[in-house]
Amino acid sequence: MKKLLAATASLALVAGAAGAEDIKIGVILGFTGPLESITPAMGSGAELAMKEVTDSGKLLGGSTVTSVRGDSTCVDAAAATAAAERLVTTDKVNAIMGADCSGVTGAILANVAVPNGVAMISPSATSPGLSTAEDKDLFFRTAPSDARQGEIVRDILKEKGVSSIAITYTNNDYGKGLAEAIQRNWEEAGGKVTISAAHEDGKADYSAEVGALASAGGDVLVVAGYVDQGGSGVVRAALDTGAFSTFYFPDGMVGEKLNENFGAELNGSYGAYPGTDSPGAAKFQEMAAAAGFDGTSAFAPESYDAAALIMLAMAAANSSKSADLATKVMDVANAPGEQIFPGELAKGLELIAGGTDIDYVGASAVELIGPGESAGNYREIEFKDGKYETVKFR
Repeated sequence: MKKLLAATASLALVAGAAGAEDIKIGVILGFTGPLESITPAMGSGAELAMKEVTDSGKLLGGSTVTSVRGDSTCVDAAAATAAAERLVTTDKVNAIMGADCSGVTGAILANVAVPNGVAMISPSATSPGLSTAEDKDLFFRTAPSDARQGEIVRDILKEKGVSSIAITYTNNDYGKGLAEAIQRNWEEAGGKVTISAAHEDGKADYSAEVGALASAGGDVLVVAGYVDQGGSGVVRAALDTGAFSTFYFPDGMVGEKLNENFGAELNGSYGAYPGTDSPGAAKFQEMAAAAGFDGTSAFAPESYDAAALIMLAMAAANSSKSADLATKVMDVANAPGEQIFPGELAKGLELIAGGTDIDYVGASAVELIGPGESAGNYREIEFKDGKYETVKFR
């Protein structure tokens, strides 16, 4: 059936520009809020894929693909829902690349995407709760669930010889889910969690939170927060009071702002965020550099891949409609098929049109499992000489 649909797509391409559409993809990310230093590269990654496909002229009879941005704020569910409603009802987007943070992603999925039948592929929403969300098969993500991240944190801490940890987490779906995954995996491996306590974003003073964490103690403070918000506030208070000197940073804390805010104060601390050393990652980094943004920035590769999967699925379905493309995402993302890497989207479209299966590997070594989420690869980092650097991949 997959090859039959692809052959049908070939006929549409022969028809030429007569069937061309102005396809719109919503890009809804926290352009303001606690991840605002990370999201510009994410948006640029998605739009790089859209430009590549538009320039090829090979999608659905020469259709163009336009990005329409919306601000999720990362944390305000009402604002995110309103932004998504505008994208769907006013801008008439065909699909959504996003959202970013887990809470707003869940809100958009439940309140906008599902009621309107709009497909979503998130590059960074990692809450385990999204794996079982009622999505009518419209929701996918190129980032791994935090159930997987909990295993990564456990493995790294064990290899570092850590015995006990304290956990601070941002008080939302992302923070709670990640903290629970870390604690569960760590304790099952015989490690001790001295305390797991929430912090609120937007505060000027985190001395009370750090006081409680310091009283409980621990070899390492795991900061499951946001680099542009309370997570960095907790780290600053912990450093200033001498409560902790070594920190573990999960994905939401890893960004250039971490270097800018703390520099050499974090030497010896470490963490990880989704990433891979695959050939596709290297190619994407070259393309991103040429386009003027950092291809190693957190979730930028996953954003390119999310947009690419939307468009390749449209080709496989021979339709720009969400209900149709959603049925093809898993097909184009996984084996069997000819592997497709960044910069090869035109090739992928040609293969689909010719009736050949593709296996989109992309910038993040895409493999979608279970409920349409990434199997998960991680880039391990460590602070040395005042900035973090990659030490290995997992």
